[in-house]
Amino acid sequence: MSGEHITIGVVSISDRASEGTYEDQGIPALKDWLGKALSSPWSVESRLIPDERPLIESTLVELADRAGCALILTTGGTGPSPRDVTPEATLAVGDKEMPGFGEEMRRISLNFVPTAILSRQVAVIRGNSLIVNLPGQPKSIRETLEGVRDADGSVRHVGIFAAIPYCIDLIGGPYIETDETVIKAFRPKSAIRAK
Repeated sequence: MSGEHITIGVVSISDRASEGTYEDQGIPALKDWLGKALSSPWSVESRLIPDERPLIESTLVELADRAGCALILTTGGTGPSPRDVTPEATLAVGDKEMPGFGEEMRRISLNFVPTAILSRQVAVIRGNSLIVNLPGQPKSIRETLEGVRDADGSVRHVGIFAAIPYCIDLIGGPYIETDETVIKAFRPKSAIRAK
């Protein structure tokens, strides 16, 4: 393994999964993808919570400010229904909005489903933490993080995770590296460290 250790917050936001009506798929999907994508050492702080804005806000604050998560990934709660309040909670706790992440996730998902336009995912910086709202379905999580590939496996549309390691560098977080067969982290030449 190379790179520095990163603690990643993973938050699945779902009324039904949090009350046990069905099994949460978001946290396992995120852990599985991170296990394949990261070549740096990492650990996870996971939370499964209902669609309650005050609880979402306090969970994000706790993971950023007390658990020391340089990256926090949420899944669920970003649609147009009345209970979908993840973007509002995320924006409320952020210091800076990072609109490119939401724009790009919607653009990637539109390769697959026209309803991607209904997604309201956002990303923010809070202190030394990057918080990104991801879609709720495991397939969509992978596609937005990793990108879109052609039948031969070549990347047609780069996923958002390509920009995340450098963003974390810029906000004072650990230097993380990826398995380039899954997702190649992009950094300007001046920001790349020798292995």
